[in-house]
Amino acid sequence: GGTLPHDLVAILQVVKREVPARLGIHVHNDAECAVANSLAAVSEGVEQVQGTINGFGERCGNANLVSIIPSLVLKMGVDCIPEAHLRELRDVSRFVSELANRKPWTSQPYVGDSAFAHKGGMHVSAVLKHPETYEHIDPQAVGNHRRVLVSELSGKSNIVWKAREYGIDLDQATPDSRRILDELKSLEDQGFQFEGAEASFELLMERALGRHRPYFELDAYRVIVEEQHADAPVAEATVRVRVKGTLEHTAASGNGPVNALDHALRKALEEFYPSLKTMQLLDYKVRILDESKGTGAKTRVLVTSGDGEETWGTVGVADNIIEASWQALVDSVEYKLRRDERRGASR
Repeated sequence: GGTLPHDLVAILQVVKREVPARLGIHVHNDAECAVANSLAAVSEGVEQVQGTINGFGERCGNANLVSIIPSLVLKMGVDCIPEAHLRELRDVSRFVSELANRKPWTSQPYVGDSAFAHKGGMHVSAVLKHPETYEHIDPQAVGNHRRVLVSELSGKSNIVWKAREYGIDLDQATPDSRRILDELKSLEDQGFQFEGAEASFELLMERALGRHRPYFELDAYRVIVEEQHADAPVAEATVRVRVKGTLEHTAASGNGPVNALDHALRKALEEFYPSLKTMQLLDYKVRILDESKGTGAKTRVLVTSGDGEETWGTVGVADNIIEASWQALVDSVEYKLRRDERRGASR
C-alpha cells in the first residue's frame, strides 16, 4: 500500500528473476498509488490484478478496479473484458455505491459525473468540434456521458448544447442565445449558481424563450415556528395558490419551516397534479453568500428532489432563507410537472 511505482517495478524485477511462476498483485492505496502500482505491475508482466469496485477496502482502500479496467483495455491494449461489458462500468460502480450506502464519487475518474464535464465557453466550443482534443477517451466507452455546465464562464456554445439536451432548437447566431446568456450572467451576479441546479436552468431557458407556462400562481404563504415548553419547536406553513382558476388554501406541519412549506405546497397541488405524490425532497443545502453581513446576508438554497425515476436540482437566492427556499421548491415542482407533461403523465 505504501510502495511507490518505481520501487514496485524494482521489486517485481527481482521477484521475476527469483520466482519462476505466474504472478499476481494485491495492493492497497495508502500512498494514493494503488491504481498506478497495479498498472505498472501489468507492464512488468503480472497477469492477475486484485482490487475492488470503487476501491472500497480497509484503511485507505484497495486498488480501484473501476479505474484499472478501462486503463488496461483502452490505454494499454490488454484484452481483459469485452468492450460491451466495459460500457456497463458506470452502472456497476453506482450499483456498488448504492449497496454500500455511499454517494457516488462525483470526481471519480472515468465514471464520475464530473469526469467529462466542460464549463468554459471556448472550451465547450472546441469540444463540440473535436472532442478528442479535450477528452482522453470516448465517455460512452465506460457508460458515461459528456456534461456541459452553465456558469459565469459559459458562452453561447454552452447555451446551445444545453438547449439540445432539453429538446430546444437553438442557434448561436440567434438573439435568443444571447438573451439567455445575459439572463444567466445577471442571475449569477445576484448569487444564483446553476451547476448543481440544472432543472432551474432549464426553466430559466424556457422563460427567456417565452415557452414557460406556470402550473400555479402564488397568492400568499406564511410560515410559523412555535416553541412549546420543553418539546421540539413546531413548524407550520400556510399556502394560498391559484390552480386552474381555483384558489387552494392549505396548511401543513413539518420538522422545520422548509419541510412544512414543502408539505403545504404539495398538499395544495396534489388534487390537480396527482403525480406529485411520488415526489420527495432528498437534499437541502444552504450557503450564506456574504458572511461579513451577518444575519443580513443573502442566502442561496440548493434543493435536490426525486420521484423514483429521476433526481433533479433547483436553486433559490434571496435575503430571506424562507423566500430562497420557496423559489427552489417552486422550481422543483414546476420541473416535475413539466417533465410529466412531456411524458403525458400529468394532464
